Amino acid sequence: MIRADSRDGLMKSQEASRPAENPEHPVPPGEYMSPAQRAFFRQLLEEERDALLQSARSTLEQMRSTDSEPDPSDRASTEEKFSLEFRVRDRERKLLGKIEEALQRIENGTYGWCAETGEPIGIPRLLARPTATLCIEAQERHELLERGHRP
Repeated sequence: MIRADSRDGLMKSQEASRPAENPEHPVPPGEYMSPAQRAFFRQLLEEERDALLQSARSTLEQMRSTDSEPDPSDRASTEEKFSLEFRVRDRERKLLGKIEEALQRIENGTYGWCAETGEPIGIPRLLARPTATLCIEAQERHELLERGHRP
């Protein structure tokens, strides 16, 4: 019989060592966070950063090229559209900061390891959220604590 804690440890080690099953992003096999895997995630993060920066440039160009609408209804519609764009860009700005932090962790060798427990975050989780700093278990604990402290 496998105890729950040993089974969880086994699942974590299997998750950490198996390559991703997504053919679009084939993670190089090998030891967890090998140089090839770090290079893979560096490229993934840099591509995401570049796409976000291009999106921000595109929004800025679109706003500069938009003429002021003489009709108040049209102007309100344009302003509402820009307001939505600003909210999206603000979220992307925050994501850019997380991407830069993740790239820094790749450089200093801490990328892919849980900031709380020191255990592997796992390839599937990093593919789903390349900026993750916590393993699933630590993230769940943080979310439970947050819910417990909310009014």
